[in-house]
Amino acid sequence: MAACWSSVDLEIAYYVLGWISFFSWAFCYYPQVILNFSRKSVQGLNFDFVALNVTTNIFYLIYNASVFFSPVIQEQYRQKFGFDEMIPVATNDVAFSVHAVILTSLTLSQVAVYDRGDQKVSRVAISILAVAWLSAAACVLAALPSHSWYWLVSCFNTLQIVMTIIKYTPQAAFNFRHKSTVGFSIGFVLLDFLGSISSVGQISMQAIDQRSAVNIYGNIGKTLLSLVSLFFDTLFLIQIFVLFPAKKSTQNSECQKPLLENTCEEP
Repeated sequence: MAACWSSVDLEIAYYVLGWISFFSWAFCYYPQVILNFSRKSVQGLNFDFVALNVTTNIFYLIYNASVFFSPVIQEQYRQKFGFDEMIPVATNDVAFSVHAVILTSLTLSQVAVYDRGDQKVSRVAISILAVAWLSAAACVLAALPSHSWYWLVSCFNTLQIVMTIIKYTPQAAFNFRHKSTVGFSIGFVLLDFLGSISSVGQISMQAIDQRSAVNIYGNIGKTLLSLVSLFFDTLFLIQIFVLFPAKKSTQNSECQKPLLENTCEEP
């Protein structure tokens, strides 16, 4: 039999923090979409970040939806971690994943239609995406003979955290290279920061109630997603408010290149 909550207060805190996390992470995408729309431009937004973000959220949706809805995967999870353990995916996790795929896809569509100068997705980012999808396909083929469905969705979870680490790096490096954060939404960073803290809090409530760390490493993707996001959000806040504040920033419209291209095109 699956575990039940021992403390009503911790259970309430778990759900409250989970939905705070959902709304923060969900709405963190809107400031960038609105900023792009109001400027009719996506200059200053790194396209590698956008492209990698879409794939990251698709992988995370596959994991969350599979674990949350599939009794077979839930059974395999409990066979691995214990039949008295709670499933580590909550309703807010699934809701966030669905919403994130939609909004990141919308942002990607803005890249296609708005002024982007000479920016483009780098060949290295395209290569990373190709490797990620080929790895996912290989995992599917490996899981089919033995019906190792939990192992399969865990592969998607692992891929999404690797992609999370990779996806933030282009924007951080882009800001450093141009000594500017113009075109990158502060609202995105602040809401992402709040969502990450709330997610860590939600994970902690379940661990404290169950007196077990299984939900922490049983859904290592969510745990690391929150921690990695906190790290990069802190870096972005330092860039925005300390290193490159808006009043000192000037947007370099002649040198808007993806992360891994270190030189500007000559006119």
